[in-house]
Amino acid sequence: MQSPFAFSDTNKRYHTYDYYLKHRYNTKCIRVPIDAGFSCPNRNADGSGGCTFCSARGSGDFCSSVQLSPEKQFEQIYSRLSEKWGKGLPAIPYFQAFSGTYAPLAHLRSIYDEAPFYKDASGSSVRIPEIAIATRPDCLDVSNVSYLRDLSRRTGVSITVELGLQSAKDETLLRIRRGHTVADFLSAYRLLSDAGLSVCVHIINGLPGETISDMIETAQLVGALRPAFIKIHMLHILRDTLMEKEYRIGDIPLMSMEEYTDTVCQQLRYLPPQTVIARLTGDGEAGALIAPLWTKNKRAVIASIDKKLAMHGIMQGDAYSASNR
Repeated sequence: MQSPFAFSDTNKRYHTYDYYLKHRYNTKCIRVPIDAGFSCPNRNADGSGGCTFCSARGSGDFCSSVQLSPEKQFEQIYSRLSEKWGKGLPAIPYFQAFSGTYAPLAHLRSIYDEAPFYKDASGSSVRIPEIAIATRPDCLDVSNVSYLRDLSRRTGVSITVELGLQSAKDETLLRIRRGHTVADFLSAYRLLSDAGLSVCVHIINGLPGETISDMIETAQLVGALRPAFIKIHMLHILRDTLMEKEYRIGDIPLMSMEEYTDTVCQQLRYLPPQTVIARLTGDGEAGALIAPLWTKNKRAVIASIDKKLAMHGIMQGDAYSASNR
């Protein structure tokens, strides 16, 4: 059955990433996670510390070994994923681990200048329509944002900066040792937006101390910004993180799948229909994931969201206009 939602040609009631790729590039694209060896200003010199939820690899758990160059990592993972999704597909290098703008400008150039021209394992050119770079609000300034803008203009490759907000409550950001404020995030967002760069905002549901109302308010704040993309994550408790210690002593109650999917359905209402929902639930690396174990079944989570949206007549953005008057 055709969806009543404008940005869907299936039964989906939200703007899926697949729909975005199909209508922008007329094909599926392979996202290739890369660990380019960056660090994070929120960690100690020995690599400890950081956000309480963050893994030792700084969200790069699905990347190849950092001992390989970014080009070799791309070749390796692109080849493997091509076997699954199809040969010759375009690729989107995703610099996922840690903070991808936390380095001097010369170092950024040495990494990103090459990314639009990556090749496959046979040495053949791969079409690279986009590059995605994960970073933090406190790792952006006029110089590196201008560089990314100019790189995009020079190569014709779209650049999306994936920017972690996580929560719209400063109290929560302080508790999880995020190392920046909501105001810091908004300043970084404006800097990127003014430069014409696409932004993918990351938020996390289930952070300690937050109510469902808090989570919806975070979605409302993001919706008012009208970002190109958003990723909605469920909080994961990962092995060897600071948050694991809190969880072990009972300081962090976790959302049930029912609570999470109910919350996501409400959050979608406050996001503009044009914003692409790049993720509805996060991945936790199987060997590191402690809880909640229901997040392993992504298909069930997404199916539950789809069912609830249809059951209650909800679509992405149906409360957006009212919330932004």
